[in-house]
Amino acid sequence: MELLQTIAAFVIVIGVLVTIHEFGHYLVARWCGVKVLRFSVGLGKIIWSRRLGPDQTEWAISAIPLGGYVKMLDARADDAGDIPEADLAREFTRQPVLRRIAIVSAGPLANFLLAIVIFAGLYVYGVPEPLSRVEIKPQSYAEQAGLRTGDLVVSVDNEPIQSWSEFRWYLLRGAMNGERLKLTVQGLNAGYRPELREVSLDLSAISPEELDKHLADKMGLEMARPPAILGEITPGGPADKAGLKAGDQIIQIDGVPIVDAMTMIETLQSAPGKLLAIDFLRGDQRLSLQVTPQSDQVGEKSVGRIFAQVDLTKASVIVKSGPLEAVARGARKTWETSAMTLTMLGKMLTGEVSLRNITGPLTIADYAGQTARVGLISFLSFMAFISISLGVMNLLPIPVLDGGHLLYYSLELFSGRQVPERIGEIAQRAGLGILMTLMAVALFNDIVRLVW
Repeated sequence: MELLQTIAAFVIVIGVLVTIHEFGHYLVARWCGVKVLRFSVGLGKIIWSRRLGPDQTEWAISAIPLGGYVKMLDARADDAGDIPEADLAREFTRQPVLRRIAIVSAGPLANFLLAIVIFAGLYVYGVPEPLSRVEIKPQSYAEQAGLRTGDLVVSVDNEPIQSWSEFRWYLLRGAMNGERLKLTVQGLNAGYRPELREVSLDLSAISPEELDKHLADKMGLEMARPPAILGEITPGGPADKAGLKAGDQIIQIDGVPIVDAMTMIETLQSAPGKLLAIDFLRGDQRLSLQVTPQSDQVGEKSVGRIFAQVDLTKASVIVKSGPLEAVARGARKTWETSAMTLTMLGKMLTGEVSLRNITGPLTIADYAGQTARVGLISFLSFMAFISISLGVMNLLPIPVLDGGHLLYYSLELFSGRQVPERIGEIAQRAGLGILMTLMAVALFNDIVRLVW
């Protein structure tokens, strides 16, 4: 069942992104007066088609779901034949160079626009995300910098943040650029009262090779588990009889500090029938009481329970914006993600970052399936990021990609002459070789990830 979900999610992601990309080319070509002969989702043999419109454009679905194309009237095509005189003005190569640049640019720009729309829609709807609260490993780099378990990161370089994903973004960007980040964190002082303090996190010590791994883990820094704040209390249970209430935050049990809900649960489960001293916060007050966990049999083991739920809402935040702010945030996220992708590609070319970061269709399919099982918000976020990657990759100045054609037309714009056909043919072969090499590396990385 999971395999079918993964395949379906992958087909939806690729199908939507390819359709949007090619529709960008199609729309601008039509606006520029170019005749479109075929619009295909997929490559290779056509398995379904229908002709529509005054130009009888062929709308097709092809066998290989890893791309698509818009076939325009082009005198250079092998099957162009003799173009009727009435259509000569609509032939692609006869268009002014700025029109050709607009047509070729439209595909990647459509992908960027889709990402902005998705992000903006999610921000308007409200995205539940984990808080930017950290858990620190002992003797780690993060601990040496001054971070403590339970700290809530509220700003990075004076930019307010709300969620863990925002914090991780700043970490990755800072590590790639070798920056020193100024964090403002909210933690508890010795009296268990909230206090703000500043922490300087020097990421220049992180080597580029560390970007291949989970950066936060390597620093000894991870997303904190939910705090030990009580939610619903079962009437008549041990917690209720002892006087605990929803909203109480457990900070100590028998003198042992409780840093998160999991520590509290493990401590209580290990003490069935034992009288425990509980220290907790209720508002601004620090209080103490005693509770005896009820002994319950789970398999062959007795575990202690006080019949109080954990309030998971305290571990997450709804990131939400008004329509205009949402569009601005979506555009900014798309721009920053594009810039980050280009920076990563540049570091791969210089050897600073390993080629292991290149992913292919198998990894995309795997993540598509995983995010689809998590929920629609995760799936749409993943689609937006892949759409950005598709836009960036297509703008690379590699012949056979949109970016290669833009390079030709830019040279023509400045020189006033088209790139000689012979040079174009050689460049196309070289570009195809580069593209096939990248695909082979991506597929190899995919197999390594799935097998090992």
